[in-house]
Amino acid sequence: MSCRELGIPFDIHGGGWDLQFPHHENEIAQSEGAWGKRFVNYWMHGAFLNIDHEKMSKSVGNFFTAREVLDQLDPVQGPEQLRYLFMHAHYRSALDYTRESVTETGNALQGFYTTLRDVAPEAVSIDWNEPRAARFRDAMNDDFDTPIAFALLHELRGEANRTRSHEAAGLLKALAGTIGLLQHDPAAFLQGGVKMDVDGLIAERNAAKKAKDFARADAIRRQLEQSGIALEDKAGGVTQWRRK
Repeated sequence: MSCRELGIPFDIHGGGWDLQFPHHENEIAQSEGAWGKRFVNYWMHGAFLNIDHEKMSKSVGNFFTAREVLDQLDPVQGPEQLRYLFMHAHYRSALDYTRESVTETGNALQGFYTTLRDVAPEAVSIDWNEPRAARFRDAMNDDFDTPIAFALLHELRGEANRTRSHEAAGLLKALAGTIGLLQHDPAAFLQGGVKMDVDGLIAERNAAKKAKDFARADAIRRQLEQSGIALEDKAGGVTQWRRK
């Protein structure tokens, strides 16, 4: 089936490190014996995914499907949150899935999108000879070294925040796009799948502040915070918001 659907050889075959022997070695012997040529160009054997510091296992009962996990996350932010979580660690390093780790990756993504909201990215066509792009490419070509690649993305985010460089923000977005990250509209991503009338409450809060009814303004802020909404007051009376 693999050969029919993908052709032979196909580029990458993945699996857990425990499948390297004997399962994958038998697969190589059978397929290359049948076809008389290379079966796969690259084998990527990943470490285990742990759930709250224990190996995920059906027999233990700590087994979740991706759909079940996504049902617990924000519908807009959740899919990219999981992608970020699974990719930021090297694939051959064990990954621990906990509520805290999901929250941390969500916060990291919100930081990136806040930068792209505040520093509009230029439309960038990646020049792979540019030093930062070359470092990113070299890391990904070196056994899919995502920790180094992610460090470069954080470096670009810091540069964009510090210098307000639209070019740096554009390169950040373009490089992240090669691994399926940071392609949403920033404001929409930061607001997530909120159903309540946040803009109406913000307008009411602004009116209360203008009328010097600071008790009501503070009450609205607390109401929004309790609903998972963080307000960001900007110069000129502009208030932006995002999911916490």
